[in-house]
Amino acid sequence: MLAYARGDDGAFRELFARYSPILVRIAQRQLGRAADAADVVQQAFFQLHRARHDFDARMRFKPWMITIVMNLARDLLRRRGRWGENQVDEELLAAPAPEAEAPDEEAQKKVRAALARLPREQREVIELHWFEELPFNDIAEIVGAKPGAVRVRAHRGYEALRKALK
Repeated sequence: MLAYARGDDGAFRELFARYSPILVRIAQRQLGRAADAADVVQQAFFQLHRARHDFDARMRFKPWMITIVMNLARDLLRRRGRWGENQVDEELLAAPAPEAEAPDEEAQKKVRAALARLPREQREVIELHWFEELPFNDIAEIVGAKPGAVRVRAHRGYEALRKALK
């Protein structure tokens, strides 16, 4: 990021190549649609471009970018008034329905449904910890909370998931 701030365009390409897949996954879990996720990530990189000279070298880049993407995703959901509603990706609708789902697919659907019913604060923490394998200190930085509070959210969320999946 510091190289990009100094004018190295190749550094921007490297940042985009390295971090956009992670950011798209995070945004898609928040938004439910690949197209919306791609738009949010693109908007995040536009913000990165505009703020490149203001980047604080003491900050770590990955949590900073995840925070931007999650804030943009929340803003999009707020503008659309869809906090409690999950959108369906058009690609899933176009796919032919399987005759019988494999047990793993059924289990995955149950986990996704249980996760979607969690409060947003718990769901975000669990998604970042479980799917992105981020440590609680990074998650705390991303969601703007103390590490202890993030651990409590995760614990309560995991307990709720266990109860829902029994």
